[in-house]
Amino acid sequence: MADLQIHDVLIIGGGLVGASLALALDRAGVPATLLEATPPAAMPEVFDQRNLSFAEATVNALGALGVMARLQRPAGAIRRIHVSRQGDFGQACLQAQDFGRTTFGQVVVARDLGEALEARLSEASRLTRLRPMRFLGFDTMQDDSVQRVRVAAGDGERVIAARLVVAADGATSTVRQALGIAATTHDYGQRLFVARLRTQRAPDGTAYERLRDAGPTALLPRGDGCYGIVHGVATAEAAGVAALDADGFLRRVQDAFGWRAGRFLEVGERSVYPALRVVADRTTARRAVLVGNAAQALHPVGAQGFNLGLRDALTLAELVAGAEDPGAEGLLEAYAQRRREDRSRTLAFSDGLARITANPAPLLRPLRSLGLAAIGAVPSLQSLLAGGAMGYRGDVPALCRGAGA
Repeated sequence: MADLQIHDVLIIGGGLVGASLALALDRAGVPATLLEATPPAAMPEVFDQRNLSFAEATVNALGALGVMARLQRPAGAIRRIHVSRQGDFGQACLQAQDFGRTTFGQVVVARDLGEALEARLSEASRLTRLRPMRFLGFDTMQDDSVQRVRVAAGDGERVIAARLVVAADGATSTVRQALGIAATTHDYGQRLFVARLRTQRAPDGTAYERLRDAGPTALLPRGDGCYGIVHGVATAEAAGVAALDADGFLRRVQDAFGWRAGRFLEVGERSVYPALRVVADRTTARRAVLVGNAAQALHPVGAQGFNLGLRDALTLAELVAGAEDPGAEGLLEAYAQRRREDRSRTLAFSDGLARITANPAPLLRPLRSLGLAAIGAVPSLQSLLAGGAMGYRGDVPALCRGAGA
């Protein structure tokens, strides 16, 4: 193994969570290697026109990592959260000022985040980037002190080794599969249309969640004077919705959402994604760990996915910092333990919200309505929901709390 290149931490996947982990490790003084499928001049597909809702904890962390300062376009402030359901009475509205905050979080376009992350990665002094390079699998010849990884580059296939391999390669993670970690997948039977939306009234800091049998219609206040819209439809209707022209799509989403934001005037380019839940049976293996969507991919209702994945990455970075062996069994056990409560509670919240709000059963309607009314009337319930919305569940990483920023 004398001629084998050995890396301390090998992060496979340069998307939102993988890039954030690389920055957190660099900030902590830990040498890391980022294996990316895209060449230097390209941007990973995940950095598209989707609108990401950053919890306060995420804003704190990305601020400490220097990412928020590198955004070239303004983020949109979320000052209140408004939730209602079509066909049910009652609604819930949470105000950040009621919890001593100016905002619950911010809205950032994924492409803008990708550009900011790239700017910060180019400044990282302890980071090695292998790109374009693809993960092929694990070598059959193994050693207790490393994981041997087969990769493909422009000059052919070769083997590298790492004391810790981090799978940050998304919901269909090939690293997870190669590790033999099973995952449970649930298709919610929905397709989600995502676009920029201009309305008669400019955003005032309200993030709207309008729930329906076929899925949610959410409006997120962007920093450019528009909303980011997520419109859920039944899978069987998706092709028909995709075929609508701009005016037809605007009429459809206006009917689904209502008039709280005024008339819908203009919609940008639309993208569509399946609503899936993918949950790995476990998040660690020998000298390997899963983070972000490789560990769990959530329904976007409640906007928890990236926020949860970032907390995965920051917890791992805290544990690796100062450790003699980043892939030691005890360290990985500590990681799984620290992430357990946040992961389980967030998974349960997201899945429960997606299922109960889309269930058309008549008996559930009065229960949902009472639930919405209770949120508006019970301060302790509001505090619980607000804490989760701001990213404070379980053992929260220090950077998320604003410590050491």
